[in-house]
Amino acid sequence: MIRRTALASVALGSAALLLTACGSSHSAASTPANSAKASSAAGSSSGAADPSSTPQPSGNLAGSGNAPAPNGTAPTAPPAAAPATPPAAPAASTKTAKPIRTQTLVDGSKAEIYRLGDEHYRAKVVDDKGELFVTLETHGHDAGLDANDMFIELSLDGTIHSWMGGGHQGPGTFKLAGGWTAKVTKIGELRYRAQILGNEGEVDATVETDQQDVGLDANGISIVLSNGGIISAHA
Repeated sequence: MIRRTALASVALGSAALLLTACGSSHSAASTPANSAKASSAAGSSSGAADPSSTPQPSGNLAGSGNAPAPNGTAPTAPPAAAPATPPAAPAASTKTAKPIRTQTLVDGSKAEIYRLGDEHYRAKVVDDKGELFVTLETHGHDAGLDANDMFIELSLDGTIHSWMGGGHQGPGTFKLAGGWTAKVTKIGELRYRAQILGNEGEVDATVETDQQDVGLDANGISIVLSNGGIISAHA
């Protein structure tokens, strides 16, 4: 009876020792995990509290002209404005220009000759009171005028000739000064054409009115054809 009680006490003591050992082992195993969790929490808390640990963007975006574009490429500078073209200077007019010469015509009036450009001349004919009577202008061809049986011819080189009379009423064929022959035909209202023929009948020049008189310098012979079909020439 005494022996059984002693064995039971020994068994109970061994069980108590086993339980104690297991409890200590479990507690020791769980401690590192809890320590890791605490360390992680502390790290997270420390990161949120210290703003200096957060990476900051480099460069000054506000007010920086060299900041990169969002796609990573350098910004393109705007194209330089083209220099303004200065306006062309206006051509000289007879209001501001001075005549290159003044020539007295056959009736006593005066012609003020202005040079406007290459083979471009203007003649302003004024009376004895200085009032403008008529204007002639060359522009790629000679100019002419029948002014009440006074004929005026202005050449491409700026020379001017005037004479009285000697007109022939077209249509028709007429002998002119300098050995020329003129064949005048009517082609419309106030429109006449004159073919200037040489010694062998060849056409050396043609002039045509279009509601205004025309002139021609034919090798030093001045010819005028009026829009009424009158033709005259002078050496």
